Amino acid sequence: MRLILNILSRVALAADLSSVRGTVVDSSGGPVAQATVTLRQGLREALRTSTNASGQFSFAAREGRYEVSARRDGFSVTSRSLDLPLASGDALRLELHPGAFVESVEVVGTRLAGSVEAVERLPGSVDTLDAAALEGSRVLNVNEALRKVTGVHVRDEEGLALRPNIGIRGLNPTRSSKTLLLEDGLFLTYAPYGDNASYYHPPIERFEGVEIVKGAAQIAYGPVTVGGVVNYLTPSPPAKPEARLRAAFGNRRLFSGLASAGGTWGRTGLLTEIMRKQGDGARDNVNSAVNDVNLKVVTTLSDRQSLTIKGNYYAEDSTITYSGLTLAEWTANPRQNPFINDAFFGWRVGGSVKHSLILGDSSLLTTQVYGSRFSRDWWRQSSNSSQRPNDRSDPACGGMQNLLTSCGNEGRLRDFDHFGIEPRLRLGLKLFGLRNEAELGLRAHGEIQERIQANGPTPRAREGLIVEDNRRTNQAYSAFLQNRVLLGDVTLSAGVRFESIEYHRTNRLGNGGAGVSGATRVSQWIPGIGLAFTPSERLTLFTGIHRGFAPPRTEDIITQNGGVVLLDAEKSWNLEAGVRALPHRGVRVDATVFRNNYSNQVVAASLAGGSGATFTNGGATLQQGAELGLRLDSTALRSSPHTVFLRAALTLLTTARFDGVRFSSVSGQSEVRVSGNRLPYAPRQLVTISAGVTHASGLKAQIEAAEIGDQFSDDLNSSMSSADGQRGLVPAFTIWNATLNFDRGRLGLYISGKNLLDRLYIADRSRGLIPGPPRLVMAGVSAKF
Repeated sequence: MRLILNILSRVALAADLSSVRGTVVDSSGGPVAQATVTLRQGLREALRTSTNASGQFSFAAREGRYEVSARRDGFSVTSRSLDLPLASGDALRLELHPGAFVESVEVVGTRLAGSVEAVERLPGSVDTLDAAALEGSRVLNVNEALRKVTGVHVRDEEGLALRPNIGIRGLNPTRSSKTLLLEDGLFLTYAPYGDNASYYHPPIERFEGVEIVKGAAQIAYGPVTVGGVVNYLTPSPPAKPEARLRAAFGNRRLFSGLASAGGTWGRTGLLTEIMRKQGDGARDNVNSAVNDVNLKVVTTLSDRQSLTIKGNYYAEDSTITYSGLTLAEWTANPRQNPFINDAFFGWRVGGSVKHSLILGDSSLLTTQVYGSRFSRDWWRQSSNSSQRPNDRSDPACGGMQNLLTSCGNEGRLRDFDHFGIEPRLRLGLKLFGLRNEAELGLRAHGEIQERIQANGPTPRAREGLIVEDNRRTNQAYSAFLQNRVLLGDVTLSAGVRFESIEYHRTNRLGNGGAGVSGATRVSQWIPGIGLAFTPSERLTLFTGIHRGFAPPRTEDIITQNGGVVLLDAEKSWNLEAGVRALPHRGVRVDATVFRNNYSNQVVAASLAGGSGATFTNGGATLQQGAELGLRLDSTALRSSPHTVFLRAALTLLTTARFDGVRFSSVSGQSEVRVSGNRLPYAPRQLVTISAGVTHASGLKAQIEAAEIGDQFSDDLNSSMSSADGQRGLVPAFTIWNATLNFDRGRLGLYISGKNLLDRLYIADRSRGLIPGPPRLVMAGVSAKF
């Protein structure tokens, strides 16, 4: 009887399999024999086969989303995503180009970590969030997504993460200023040299994946290399014409809708996307609406050339305040927002062109030209909880009692332009009989900031007296050289980056209206070296050390009067060592220990922030700890129509302290020595655990818990709250999320809950007390045509 049941189960399993057939060809269209073709899905055991003399291959696999890749010595790796089952009669065609690189030459976005093989040899920590991780939990915003990654601390603000605060390995997350944010390898932020702040961030729903690199590989991307690189990946045009629709509705007036259409015709692929996202924020009288439009064109010009063109338009209209609450206001109602007339208007248009050219048999030249304009106006009656309602003399106001009638406001009006060109050359060569992979990159980059502050006479004024009129520009020139020596199971990487930044600032209102200007320059060499040992495809040991660097902002290094401030660049030595292991089928473990030793960490001299805030040399600081990532997929352990999965991200920041001689930056406490105190907004532990089950019927249930440990909000390490709410402990909290998906191929339904227990917690104190988002329940549908 057992034998019969075993036979029947195998027959049922075989009936559930789909056939995958295809051909691997070279640039001329000729078949490539003995190429290794790999079919991979998450942590499941990879299926591998070889092409025959005609370049043909075949697999049998269950339905789902996979990545198929092909490689052979003397050629670059090519890969693509596919959904099984394929349409009847469909066959795959994978084209290999001559070259020695492990990264794909096919233009599908810039993957910093490269292919699976590149990740195995990468001498540093790297984590990825693929489409399955993002869609499976139906992430609401980038904050929820990045909490799934070790070493990353994100801080809530308005509720939809339109201005995320991302810190890595103990760095203060405010405005993500110490994190390099990229989209397909190009700058996402609007002024990465002069003001690396995240007042603009696209919706997470339009990305198909995220890469986070924290090791020495950062030096290839710069200029910010102190914490890590977050690279968002946009989807590629589909192989065949198709359209997709997604829509979600929830409480707090949430709506999120995305429509996309595209396909590939001949050698050209096209993808267009339109998105609308809107809803109420974490507080009363806060709501936002965002429109996001994207275009991506990928075309193969010849057997050795390809071109990718991208364009984007983004617009935001929000009723939102900048200020947090005082302690008294929080006690009365933690979700109140008295500044109901504050408003944010912003738009961005950007684009890029990337040309890829294969030179010879082992070299690849890519050249990217990019640019964007970002404009934002933020009209507000208060910038922090110490300003009630604002910090300027306004006899018509008289305090909060006249807030909605005669009190004026302040308009922070900003326009940012950035543009540049970045060629990169990759070479495969032999030196002294050893195989090498070298990469050389150059960048010329420019930025223009136009900054105006207008003080309006009424709560809803949208023009007023000009009290600040600044033009700030940056010209940056950078170069890097990185080489990998392949010594069998050992990969030795060494590289160096050079950054030279010119700063200019003109105060048009200075010198009695005649204007006053100042200029200075900052230059820095950024070296790095790493080692990876891969004794088997299931184990990689790595270590590396690199120079951390973050340039100062233009407004911090040049004063309103044109004077140059003796403000050093932020510099550190960052060391890490770790292991990537597949100890058993379906189990992946990533463990890293790190030590970031800062000779100078630039810190805020004013806790309130905003216009007029200054930064000072904070001296030496030390951050060290450990990260552990764990992934489990039961399908790889046993054949079953059901899958149990687990994903855990644990970070322990054992040390985050002022190491040098340091006095408090708190007003009135400048004589208090804080050396040895814990750094603000550096929680000791971060834990996110996701678990779920998938049924063969298409049903998938997932639950997630994210815990953020205690944080101090000031360098005095105050435990009790100050009256303005800006100082005091930020207690630990845990957020529970759950999602139920039902996917039947072309149609998907889901329901998801965020902060299910409706936990009220303090998210931030830097501008006063700000609560995290309340419970949100949303239901959605997706369709593919």
